[in-house]
Formats: sequence, C-alpha cells, structure tokens
Amino acid sequence: MTASIEIRAPSEQTEGTRSQVQRWLKSVGEAVVENEPLIEVETDKVTIEIPAPAGGVLAEILKQEQDEIEPGELLGRIEAGAELQASAKAVPVKEAAPAIDDVATAALTAHAAALSGGRNSPAVRRLLSEHKLHAADVRGTGAGGRVTVDDVLEHVAKKRQPASPSTREQPAAPQSAGQGRRVPHTSIRKRIAERMVESLLHTAPHVTTIFEVDLSAVLAHRAKHRADFEQRGASLTLTAYFLAACVDAIREIPEANSRWTEDALEVYDTIDIGVGTAVEGKGLVVPVVRSVQSLDLFGIAQSLADLVARAREDKLTPADVRGGTFTISNHGVSGSLVATPIVINQPQSAILGVGKLEKRAVVVDENGADKIVVRPRCYVTLTLDHRVMDGHRANRFLQVLVAKLENWCD
Repeated sequence: MTASIEIRAPSEQTEGTRSQVQRWLKSVGEAVVENEPLIEVETDKVTIEIPAPAGGVLAEILKQEQDEIEPGELLGRIEAGAELQASAKAVPVKEAAPAIDDVATAALTAHAAALSGGRNSPAVRRLLSEHKLHAADVRGTGAGGRVTVDDVLEHVAKKRQPASPSTREQPAAPQSAGQGRRVPHTSIRKRIAERMVESLLHTAPHVTTIFEVDLSAVLAHRAKHRADFEQRGASLTLTAYFLAACVDAIREIPEANSRWTEDALEVYDTIDIGVGTAVEGKGLVVPVVRSVQSLDLFGIAQSLADLVARAREDKLTPADVRGGTFTISNHGVSGSLVATPIVINQPQSAILGVGKLEKRAVVVDENGADKIVVRPRCYVTLTLDHRVMDGHRANRFLQVLVAKLENWCD
C-alpha cells in the first residue's frame, strides 16, 4: 500500500521575499530517504535545503529549476510505502504528454495572468502604474515570460525614442559572430537589481558625503590585541572597528538607525548592522550582527567572523539576513578607493562605505611647522535617505565616526 506525500516550499518567509527552485537533488523515479536533502531553494539572500518529508520514490516534480515559488507552494510528490522504501531500485515514472485541452487552458491562464500583472514584483507593478501600462504590453524576459524592471524601462525608453525613417529602412544589426552562452540570473542577483532600481529611482532620494580617516591608532591597537583575540577564537578585522565606531556615531545621530514612514520616523532602539559580504559565484549577501550596541570589540569580532564564514560556506539561515537597521559595505577589500553604495536594504536609511586602506602622504602640523608624513588612511562615505536627515547631520555622523577611529584606545 502506498501513499502520496506532498513536498511543499517552506511557509516561514518574510513578506515580500521571493524564492526559486535552484536545484532538484533527485530525479523522478529515484528512491529517496526521509529527511535527506531533496531540493535546494534560493531566497533573495540565502540558499536553503528542503528535506524529503518521507521515504519512497520521487513521483512528480511540479516546479522546475529556476521557477519562482510562493511560501507553502506544492513543489512535487513522493510515493511513500513499505514496498517502495524496501526497494533499492525504483522504476522511473514517465510523465505523460499534456493533452491539447490542457495546453490551451494553460495558455489562456498565462494570458490572463499577464493582463492582470500576474505575480510581478512590487517594483514592476509600480513602474507599470506610473507609465499607465499593462503587463501584457511589455515583452517579459524573466522566468516563464515574467516582466522585469529592466523590461519595463526598456519598453518606456523605446516609446520615447521613435525610429526615424532612415533608421526604419536599415536592416537589423547582425548578431555577433562569436559564440556565447546565457547564464540565468539567480534569485539573489535579480533581487539585488530590483532593489537597486527601486531604492534609487522610486523610494529614497539619495545623497552621499565623503570623509577621510587616519587608521594609525586602530592598526596599533589591532597589532597589540590580534593574537589574543585569535587565541580566544575570534579574528580581529578592521571591519569590527568600523562596527564599533558606528555605535558611537548612531548614538550621536540616531536617525541614521531609523525607518521612514509616511507619518513618522521610526527610530530603532537596537543597532543591528548588516555587513555586505561577497560570495563567489552568488553575489552579495548581508548577514546581520545583532545588538551591536551591547557588544564589546571582541563580541563584535566573534559575531562577525561567524557570520562571514557561514556566508562563504553558504550556510546562512534566513534569520541571519533579516532585520538589519544599518549597513556597512567594506568595498575597499577588493581595491576600491571611493564608492557611493546604494541603500539596497530598504527600508533602512543609511549605508556606510569603507574604501581601500593605503599609505598616503599628508601634511601635519608639528610645533607650528608643516611636515609631510606617511599615514595609513582610507575614505569613508555615508549614503543616506535625504528625507531622513540633511547634509549637516550626515557630516556630523562621519565626524563622530572618524574621531572614534583616529583616537582609538584600550
């Protein structure tokens, strides 16, 4: 006797977060063991594994790789039973070809979804509304023909630039003779792109202020305490110092740790700082160090080391990347001197950028005389939502941050 067991997407998911099937670890007809990894699902920020809910044979796959899925959505089925679990060799299940009526029904359903906007993202729906368009007017290049932000922007740009007669007479440009390949966007990459456009063009007016900081005191402190931290199980990175300095700056300028709403500014009591972390082959993830205001430098370094290690091993949980109130982008680790990061983690109000540390010649005053010395310095930027604070408040934030770092002491 057998039973059909449903395989469903996780139901615990933050509103607005999207997921897609990244990879099935079994094929239809293969035997599965209860609780063994069966599907890899990629959310906006992390990849999670869905275990088999029962032992048996994978009988049906309803969501293919790269398909987007909703919380709790049915992904497939397992035929479970004593006979199936005891069998070492499962007979492959052949998928029947869809009937003509089924194909017609699916086409009509897809057309109706396109007309109504279907499951387009909030950013796409907002763009369609602003330009008085229907989803069916735009050629979608996303998964399953779904309309993306880039599709809408390209459609609008073409409407604003009608072709001249001479242009219409010219033949279409030939395709490149070189060989190429298409690399499907991951859910993380698509979400980053959407958030960049949404944050910059449709949500928050951005402004960036830039300061320079001398890290002589920080480097001296790090050289003195680095070995002790490592013996206690934490790597003492420069990023840890910047997190600690952000606490002082946020206490001086609390609106940097806030959320804009239509009728009020929601200022957070806790300081939960997301740290942009590049993951090879996946893009950027932002694990969050919780309650930084209650941690000493060792506690910050310990939490930071754990999160970064798990990010690079693809072992972050959805909870690790939720709920940040402020963000740091240490773009200098890859050689960048100055950058103006976009506040990708809406609805946060600010993001700190840290440039490459390098030795620079600077002029200092020694006993009333100018002297050229070499100092370890880097640029720091604060990109902010201009609705939340004005330039002088942003400058004050960086003044406090720089003072903390340049006068670091035990």
